[in-house]
Amino acid sequence: MNSSSESSKARKRRREAEIEDDGDGNGNGNSEIDSLEDCLTFSDTLVALRMMRVQFPNIDKVSVQPFILQSQLYSTLKDRTEVDRELECLKREKVVRVFKLNTGQDDHAIMFLDDYLKQIDHVISRFEERMQLGTGIFQWFKTHVLDCKLEPSIGHQELCTLLSLGGKVKDEDISLLINAGLLNRQLIDPNVYWFAIPSIGSVLKGIAQGRKELISLLKRTKYKEMMMTSLQKKRLRFSSLDMRFHIRDLIGSGYLRTVQSPTGLLVQLSKD
Repeated sequence: MNSSSESSKARKRRREAEIEDDGDGNGNGNSEIDSLEDCLTFSDTLVALRMMRVQFPNIDKVSVQPFILQSQLYSTLKDRTEVDRELECLKREKVVRVFKLNTGQDDHAIMFLDDYLKQIDHVISRFEERMQLGTGIFQWFKTHVLDCKLEPSIGHQELCTLLSLGGKVKDEDISLLINAGLLNRQLIDPNVYWFAIPSIGSVLKGIAQGRKELISLLKRTKYKEMMMTSLQKKRLRFSSLDMRFHIRDLIGSGYLRTVQSPTGLLVQLSKD
């Protein structure tokens, strides 16, 4: 029994090592690690983030770098307190950034900082082509704001103070950052902004619709459950994200649970 457990752990470690060496993280993961049943959990937060970055689905006509939902991260590791602690360390080390999403009260996205900077560079090139505006404010934002402010939100005064390290800040500059999708005003306090991921609007819509569709799919089954292997092959009509993305999200947020059965891993509804 003990040797079997050690063998399982060894296989898992080898798989995680392969992940760290694998691909460039644009949804082109190794086909050998595509099954959720084989890679539902991990032993390390950073490894889990890298794995899900590699597995981020390719989305037609949407230019967005890979991101991971915090709920998905919770689905892969047993100790949420440890996940939160390690995630905080990765934020302080400027490996990742965490963003508040408008798809739910507790929804947060995690993006590797290098990917986020690429996303901003894409925004800069788009604005240069369309509006022929100077891009100085974007550079100030990258250099002075993102480098200093690691939290998901920032107050108006602090934002202006940090941006002014690059030059004189005008109201139009703040409006440009908002229009570019880099900042969202908080509804409760308009003097506070959420940092945001540009060009993510249609993807957020897919997250919300995919959740509803997947839950509805399981509700229509006799026992409100389905084998993981069968469920993962289903295609969603209203989300451009793949089934794996949504299964992880709903497991981590508590709407689904998994049970090991004699024939494989079973996915069940845990909330009505």
